[in-house]
Parts: sequence; structure tokens; C-alpha cells
Amino acid sequence: MVEATKRVLIGVGGGIAAYKVCEVVSTLFKAGVEVRVILTRSAQEFITPLTLATLSRHPAYTDEHFWQPTHSRPLHIDLGEWADVFVIAPLTANTLAKLAYGMADNLLTNTVLASKSPVILAPAMNTDMWEQVAVQRNWQHLLLDSRYHAMNTASGLLACDRVGAGRMAEPPEIIAYVQSLLHTAGKRDLVGKQVLISAGGTREYLDPVRFIGNPSTGKMGLALARAALHRGASVTLVHGPASWDFPLGVQAIPVVSAAQMQSSMLKFLPNADMIVMSAAVADVKPREYSQQKLAKRSLPESLALEQVPDIVAELARCKQPHQQLIGFAAQTGDIVKPALEKLHNKNLDAIIANPIDEADSGFGSDNNKAIFLDKQGRQIAIQPCSKLEMAHHIFDFLLNT
Repeated sequence: MVEATKRVLIGVGGGIAAYKVCEVVSTLFKAGVEVRVILTRSAQEFITPLTLATLSRHPAYTDEHFWQPTHSRPLHIDLGEWADVFVIAPLTANTLAKLAYGMADNLLTNTVLASKSPVILAPAMNTDMWEQVAVQRNWQHLLLDSRYHAMNTASGLLACDRVGAGRMAEPPEIIAYVQSLLHTAGKRDLVGKQVLISAGGTREYLDPVRFIGNPSTGKMGLALARAALHRGASVTLVHGPASWDFPLGVQAIPVVSAAQMQSSMLKFLPNADMIVMSAAVADVKPREYSQQKLAKRSLPESLALEQVPDIVAELARCKQPHQQLIGFAAQTGDIVKPALEKLHNKNLDAIIANPIDEADSGFGSDNNKAIFLDKQGRQIAIQPCSKLEMAHHIFDFLLNT
């Protein structure tokens, strides 16, 4: 059975951040998503319909199309019913106020009211504008409707040369949110849940420049954090050394060693409903640490090692009955047998077995494949997909335990 093409409608407001929408449209199209675009009148002062029509391979709609009787059905009805996910970026103070009070005086706002699809809101404006009492009141009022999914504004240098809050979320974060809602259809089944995730590799240093580590990049943990956040959870991400940006709204706790990761995970454990140990934790560390860099001639011919703390086992010992503890098993060859052993020996609720010896899977890859196993005896194989989609499959699995 051929999967239906996903359909995303993007509404562009009048702000300098409108240029970022080009990357969103182009990336979604390349991923096989069907994209339509609506521009407000003020948006056309910043970006042309021709640009977005070229990137989406479909005419970009404006108010001129709205008021012309060129369609068999009203345009806003057709577009509203067509969309699986609706994105408004940038969301201006003007459009925000209209949506908050159900006003509809242009194609964009009429289409929002004619649609039942989930709506991602990516506001962008000057800091003083964003912090106005009236704007924040409208923002909070609009978010009372669970249909709307908020993307927090970032802080930084704005186009007005002000440094502060009001920057629109970056295209990769908007795209990730779109991909999440295409999977979940906008459901928020983790609202009220605290999700604690470990990610990345740990490092055990011999001296200030040499360490025992592994190739983990933390991409799977980052995907889990995004997926949980998009489904409404409060997310804490304890991560090893990382080079990626964190989603706005995720509490990120940096660590380096296994001991530091264990300390942070135990600190946040009491308030967690789900604990997902996706980090690749080192198994051993050098017995001796040198405060000074060792000269090459001073390196030992054999390195004395000792084991590091077993974080998963300690979490399992401390967790409460209402908490779910999920482990990962990165394996070569037969991935099921060692995963089952770890599931039972470590007293886990579920485990995700990953093949790291197959192409486009495991450490450093943007994609993954896995077999999910739980203590009830279920085994579900997930075919290769993006790590964000894999993360959603994991939460689907856990929520149906």
C-alpha cells in the first residue's frame, strides 16, 4: 500500500524573518512533502510569491487570489481542508491578534478558521513588541486552544539591531516540528509528563587531551527530546559533548564523564515519568589520570583500566513503580539476544536494540532501524527511518505498553 503524500500549508506573515521560510519550503519539498504557501499583503514586501511558488512547484496564494472568483469552491475552504499541517511563520503581532479573537479579514486568517489541522506558530518581532502586555495576552489566549503548537522565540541580534527575545525559530526546528505533527496529527499524549533523556557519548580522560570514548553523536537522544517536546512533555536532556543546537524549551544538562552523567540522571530521576537512556556510556576508564598532558614517550605500554558506574542499573534500583525506564542496546550481529539479556538483567521496562554494523543506522547516522522489546514479551521491528520518526515510534510503543 502506497503511503499518501503529506500536505503542508505555510502562511507567511510580514516580517524580515520571512526569508527563512524559503529553506522550510525547499527542504519539505525535497523530502517528498506537498507544500502550498499563502502570503499576507505585508509579507509580499519582504519576499515574492514567485520565489515561494518556484520552491514549492505550485502557485503561491495571495489576497488577490482570495477575492477573485476563479475557483469552483472558495479558496480558503479548499486550502483549509487540504492541509495535514498548517505553519504560520513568521507570525506577526497583527496576525496573532486576529487569530486570538477569531477574526478573518484576509486569505490567511480565513483559511485558519476553515481548517481543522494542527497549526504551528513561529512568532517573530522586535523584543519590545514581543514583550508588550497585549501581545503576551493574545499569545497565551491563543494557546488555550490545543490546536495551536507554539514555537518559542529565541534571543539574539534582531534585524532592528536590538539584542533580545523575538527571533523566529530556525528552519531546521520548524521542519522537525512539521515532521512530528505529520506523524502524530497534532496529538499531545505526553502533556503533563516529565521525560528524562540521556544522549551522546561519555569521555573518560587519561590526561587533558586523551580519552576513552565512542562515536556516538547524540542524534538519537536529540530526536527523542524533540519528539517528546512536540508531544507536550517537559523534557530534560542530559548529554555528553555535543556540537548541535538544542530545541527551545528543552532543559539541557551538559556532562562529560559517566560519573557526571550518573549524578545528573539521579538528580532528575525523582520527578521523571519516563527515563530513556539513549546515551552511549563508556564501560571503562583509565585507573590513573594525569593533570598534565603526557608526553608520547611517557604513555604506558599497557593501560590500567577500571569500570565506570552502571548508570542504567542504578536508575533501575532507584526508580518507582509508576516510572518507565527504557534502555538502548547498540549491537553487532544478533541484536535481539543481548538486548533481551540486558532488558531482564537490568530490570528495564523496555529496550531499543540497534544494529550498528549496518549501513545508514546507528552512530552518527541521520537514520536508524531497531527492534523494540519490552518485559511483556512484545517485539516490534521498525524499518529504516529518520531518527525523529524512530523517536516517535518509540513513544508510540511506550504509550501502548
